[in-house]
Amino acid sequence: MATPFPFVAGSVLEASELNAITELPINAKTANHTLVAADAGARVQMTNAGATTITVDDAVFVAGQSVFIYNAGAGTCTITAGTATVTTAGSLALAQYGGGTLLFTSASAATFFSSTAPKTAIPITFLSVSGGGGGSGGIAGVRESGGGAGSGLQDRTLQLDVGTFSVIVGSGGAGGPGGSSGTVGNSSGILLGTSKPGPGASGTTGGIAGTGFPNTSNGGNGGNGGGNAGANGSTSSITGSSVYYGGGGGGSIGSGAGGAGGLGGGGAGGGTAAAVAGTVNSGGGGGGGSSVGSAAGASGGSGVVYIKYATADAAGFTVSATVGTSSTVGSDTLWTFLASGTITVA
Repeated sequence: MATPFPFVAGSVLEASELNAITELPINAKTANHTLVAADAGARVQMTNAGATTITVDDAVFVAGQSVFIYNAGAGTCTITAGTATVTTAGSLALAQYGGGTLLFTSASAATFFSSTAPKTAIPITFLSVSGGGGGSGGIAGVRESGGGAGSGLQDRTLQLDVGTFSVIVGSGGAGGPGGSSGTVGNSSGILLGTSKPGPGASGTTGGIAGTGFPNTSNGGNGGNGGGNAGANGSTSSITGSSVYYGGGGGGSIGSGAGGAGGLGGGGAGGGTAAAVAGTVNSGGGGGGGSSVGSAAGASGGSGVVYIKYATADAAGFTVSATVGTSSTVGSDTLWTFLASGTITVA
């Protein structure tokens, strides 16, 4: 049983009530709340899936009184100074299961002592897709050409500390002119996490798909000359839906339609029509150039980088970026980089 607190003059406490002296009452809240005198010595518990505030005004409490504040909800609960002054060495934004004691040093000033260990980093998941390889160029009357390979996918988890970090988005490799090989794409990544770009095609042989470090999916091989299709890339659901990246470019043919590009932005090989470049921000390989007129191969598609974290995990931090844009995916925050930039945690 809970002790009848606060005590009043003339009260008689039973032994069981004295034994329960530490069982302070819980004032449960589900919406924004302004502290009142009855909260002194109690536990104010906030439970809400969305963001809430607990406001502190002056002339409500006296020096020496305290309130324990606890956030049980998934939404961030922020202790907000109303007409009183509130100071802390930590954060006033409480993530789920965060809490602490608000101690009043006067009727108009309080200090919040957090019971939650301060966070120094945000756990993130990121996906990097590098640039696809360029297709090789054809040679009139001699040979067809292969398509460029698709990039590998690097999918990893990291701790993003306070600081500013470079995010690199690699460009696609150039298509080879008539008779020349396509060039390899350029790497994408952040910190130590980079995906291997797609190699360019050489002669009639399509490029061999890019790979990377552990937790990585391969890109698609480029199609060989003679109208062979590029292989499909791999999928990721980091954006909230399954999307292919790193498709291989198609091989060329002397007449008709060249080989199709693989799923994941692979460009079609040349034939009657010119070779097609890999799709921008897909890491797809470029199509091989047709032998007709010694046509050039097409360039690979550029890469992309995604950074995702639980929105609640970023409570108490300020995250900003150059070039990158943010969106909400369920309970997560997703940063998308279509070009190189920086991300800052403060």
